[in-house]
Amino acid sequence: MNIVHLSAECYPIAKVGGLGDVVGALPKYQRKAGINASVVMPWYNTAAVRKNTFTVVFEGSSQLGNRTFEFQILREVRDTLGFPLYLIRIPGLLDRDSVYGYQDETEQFVAFQLAFLDWAAQITEKPDIVHCHDHHTGLIPFLMYHSERYGSLSEIPAVLTVHNAQYQGWFNWDKVNYLPGIDASKHGLLDWGGVINPLAAGIKCCWRFTTVSENYLKELSVYSNGLEYLFASEKEKGVGILNGIDTEVWNPQADSMITANYTAATVKKGKQDNKKVVCKEFGLAQSKPLIAFIGRLVGEKGAELLPQIIEQSLLEFNSKVNFLVLGSGEPEIEEALKRMPSRFKKNVNVFIGYNEALSHRIYAGADFLLMPSRVEPCGLNQLYSMRYGTIPIVRSTGGLKDTVIDIENENGYGICFENLASEDAARAVSRAEALYANSQRLQLLRKEIMQLDYSWDKSASQYIQLYTQLHEF
Repeated sequence: MNIVHLSAECYPIAKVGGLGDVVGALPKYQRKAGINASVVMPWYNTAAVRKNTFTVVFEGSSQLGNRTFEFQILREVRDTLGFPLYLIRIPGLLDRDSVYGYQDETEQFVAFQLAFLDWAAQITEKPDIVHCHDHHTGLIPFLMYHSERYGSLSEIPAVLTVHNAQYQGWFNWDKVNYLPGIDASKHGLLDWGGVINPLAAGIKCCWRFTTVSENYLKELSVYSNGLEYLFASEKEKGVGILNGIDTEVWNPQADSMITANYTAATVKKGKQDNKKVVCKEFGLAQSKPLIAFIGRLVGEKGAELLPQIIEQSLLEFNSKVNFLVLGSGEPEIEEALKRMPSRFKKNVNVFIGYNEALSHRIYAGADFLLMPSRVEPCGLNQLYSMRYGTIPIVRSTGGLKDTVIDIENENGYGICFENLASEDAARAVSRAEALYANSQRLQLLRKEIMQLDYSWDKSASQYIQLYTQLHEF
């Protein structure tokens, strides 16, 4: 089968969050399982693009309303990611430094989808499955089935994976002319709440949609930023498939970004050596438990609670722990966190920004990873942390509930709390401190979580089963 993944992100070409990690790994593991999987994404002016070699395989033009745009399809020559990678370059739209944050983002991603469809409609070898990822590609199923321009694609099954339903790509109806050759009777498929909603359109029109964990599939019917009724009514099309992690990238035994490599058998010394370097770098005492937060500093991650969690842990619960935060996001959260090291000089440090190598060092050096998430469709950070022998402290929501079992339960290996409240998280930190004091149990748990299998092999197999069902339908 020939599977084409469409995404705004793909690690290491361009990554903002978990979407990039997933699309950078899933096709590689599908190809290992015998499926011909490739990725199509926008062209960005990133170092990863510049250091690779691309060749132009197609050139064309399309219309975005009254605007004509030229586009190129470029293929990465050496398949260095483990699968064929295609970039769509559009001068003035898809040729920028960053993935998101532009005022004409609607135009960017609509043009991206139109360029792909124009290319796919003209080539001889069609995909067997078109696999769309999030709202940036949500209009593709609608256009494949309801635009005369793309009639040659109308029999191809489309799958849509919902990585995060909080972002839906809304735009007003005055831009409907961006979409070519649409039957006016089908406008209802585009609409949700009086605007064009690409994610909603994708859910309505795809053959199947998947979510990145089983629990997130259930949660979408009760919490999905206005799409609750849609997800409830379309639930028969939904499949929950837990994300995996790329165990070649996230491997403490071979990771070149960390100070000392280690295995489950040598985890005690390996963690000590890495923790020593991280603590020295950030001026923290190695003798205390190190609680890390790695991620976007946004409400979705519960990041606005971090200052309160730190304060309550150190003052009210009198926990003898250190906190290290790595991330960037909402300015007010960043500013609040920047003030914490001056208040708790020996116990807290903060790095504002995105640094892939530093994240690896922290996973290897931290004792615990804190995830007080408000919404967590799957969560990859807790899987990375366990791969490195770092105990997760998580709020039981979404994929965190699917992947972390509390130590007080049978076969438990993490620390969980239920409520989105700083006091509950601080109490969980206190439990982590007690676990750290029990060195024998801590080392056993570290070895156990390092051997849990959250690789992409199982997940890739589940996707292939889904593709096979649709292809034979």
